[in-house]
Amino acid sequence: MKIKNIVFDFGGVLMDWNPRYFFKDYFNDDEKMEYFLENIAQDEWNIEQDRGRSLSEGTEIQVKKFPDWEQEIRAYYDNWTVMLKSDIPQNVDILRKLKNTDYQLFGLTNWSAETFPYALENYDFFQLFDGKIVVSGTEKLIKPDPKIWHVLLERYNIQARESVFIDDNLKNIEMAQSLGFNTIHILPDTDLKQELAQLGIEIQ
Repeated sequence: MKIKNIVFDFGGVLMDWNPRYFFKDYFNDDEKMEYFLENIAQDEWNIEQDRGRSLSEGTEIQVKKFPDWEQEIRAYYDNWTVMLKSDIPQNVDILRKLKNTDYQLFGLTNWSAETFPYALENYDFFQLFDGKIVVSGTEKLIKPDPKIWHVLLERYNIQARESVFIDDNLKNIEMAQSLGFNTIHILPDTDLKQELAQLGIEIQ
């Protein structure tokens, strides 16, 4: 089956986001920072905002749970833009080159509906998707729930077997594979151009 569509996750694939970019200077104590990120403002908490819970509700829930950490918890979303360090140039360059081909480009991202507009406004490469982006916070669905892939497939009338899904999260890759997608799992040393070439997608 010929590949027609290329579906990008954003964080870890096209965008370099990490709360440590803010909290490293905030704490000036790596051990305390890691304790905070693993036990107070952990991934499981942030994911609920990506699933559609408001930032303010998520913040108040966590402040109530950990009142001794109120200042740090409130600093999390107040300084979210510092955590979004930059794009990932080598992968964005490939995205730009793909725009000049016949492949259709799509985004499928776990991202808060409140914070995604900032990225959309400040990084011009998002315009290459022509609005064909499915955002978890807007849909109230989050990877690896298969329902969010079905939103993408049905909204844009595309087929999984004709699509490549690119993500840095192994659970998301495994779910996409089970749904029939070709996949590329992004790791720190992944050569995206080479991985695409192995699927028959050549980029000049």
